[in-house]
Amino acid sequence: MIDQNRVEFTREMRDSYTILAPNMLEVHFSMIENLFKSSGYNVVVLRNTDQSVIEEGLKYVHNDTCYPALLTIGQMISALKSGKYDVNKTALMMTQTGGGCRASNYIHLLRKALKNAGLGQVPVISLSIGGMEKNSGFKLTFVMMVKALAALAYGDLLTFLKNQTKPYEVTKGETDLLVRKWTDFFSDEFARNRTLSPFAIKRYMKRIVDSFKEIKTEKREKVKVGIVGEIYVKYSPLANNNLEEFLFEQDCEVNVPGIMGFMMHVVGNGLDDVELYGGSLLNKLKAKFGLRLMSKYENYINTPLKNTKYTPPASYRHLRDLVEPIMGHGCKMGEGWLLTAEMMELCESGYTNIVCAQPFGCLPNHIVGKGMMRIIREYYPDSNIVAVDYDPGATKVNQENRIKLMLSVAREQSTKEKDAVLTAK
Repeated sequence: MIDQNRVEFTREMRDSYTILAPNMLEVHFSMIENLFKSSGYNVVVLRNTDQSVIEEGLKYVHNDTCYPALLTIGQMISALKSGKYDVNKTALMMTQTGGGCRASNYIHLLRKALKNAGLGQVPVISLSIGGMEKNSGFKLTFVMMVKALAALAYGDLLTFLKNQTKPYEVTKGETDLLVRKWTDFFSDEFARNRTLSPFAIKRYMKRIVDSFKEIKTEKREKVKVGIVGEIYVKYSPLANNNLEEFLFEQDCEVNVPGIMGFMMHVVGNGLDDVELYGGSLLNKLKAKFGLRLMSKYENYINTPLKNTKYTPPASYRHLRDLVEPIMGHGCKMGEGWLLTAEMMELCESGYTNIVCAQPFGCLPNHIVGKGMMRIIREYYPDSNIVAVDYDPGATKVNQENRIKLMLSVAREQSTKEKDAVLTAK
């Protein structure tokens, strides 16, 4: 069906328009922002997080629509109304996965919201690997996708190292400073089309790990907490009320599974569709090629972490195998089997305390998240999982109190284990 509200992003617009995109992963998206600029697109990742974001979202998006739609659309409309950008020389960009999730319809909701806000002239670009919409002025090329994979790999490694170093650093702020240093470095390199060859990526991955080893740390007792959930609420500080920072403040070590696993899950879904339900050989070959390519970047992340003090992320293959006894790979709505697999892998890696962050009303993620907690506890009796809903009507205090209760259970269990060890001696 043709979107009646659609305004095409044309070739003439490419050189003169600013393209605004919602933020989700600060480290990753900072690099991707420069990746687009190196390809001739003036992309700006939005960082406005004031109350007007929620207000604009509530004004133009029905509150029965999930929270990520409200926030991303609200963030873009708030930016357009701020006066910072020429609304007649600005376009918006939003991703589309093409799956059964409502996220595939966000772009249509955004166009409707723009029309209602009197901004119907603003073009909206669909960012989709499958090319769901065509724009004469924008094309996601293979080279751009390879650059994006490199940015995601660098971002994942930096995030893993930050989360496992920051709670133990002797000099406060040193870890965050190092992350910013590397992010700025790679942003500049992407702008110059460098650090993209396999040799360069391997070399820089090792240098990143070595630089974190130089941060002086001391052993401290920490509660290990994993974060899973719907992709936007899981990663976006705007959506989850700065969940990672809150957990750091509560004396925790945090583990957030990387974005590379999610991207491989999206591509792998195409392969599962063909194998389970039938489809074209071409689609099967495309999915296989995509997974092979991504597997290389997954190895770039994991290899320099071997034989170090850091816990490496699980491979996509391991996640698939882990979840197979309790869930089929054809379960893919929301985050599908991946969300359950991530909870299982976190328990396996010692992060038995888990926050499952979900938009209120996101039925698929409640099924594969909250709905799978009982069986996960059967496999991992020590697991301590709390589901937290994020929504405009949910208070931050209530969310944090639920998490604090989970942490108190974790600390109580830790005390019991220590007492048992002392008694045994």
